[in-house]
Amino acid sequence: MPLVPQRADVPVTIDESKCIDGCTLCVDMCPLDSLAIDPASNKAYMHVDECWYCGPCAARCPTGAVTVNMPYLLR
Repeated sequence: MPLVPQRADVPVTIDESKCIDGCTLCVDMCPLDSLAIDPASNKAYMHVDECWYCGPCAARCPTGAVTVNMPYLLR
């Protein structure tokens, strides 16, 4: 479970207001299993800080709730 509702310092952020309850599309797409579903809210969150910045999680999200925060040097 995340320590704070919305962290900005992680590679992937989830807008909980847009995240669909029970949807696991972004979780299923992550090759590192960095995303998980919070059992309390039934919404996705990033439970580890590891990310390849590959982007399928954001591309697969039907509501645009997932944002990959690409570091400046990788853009």
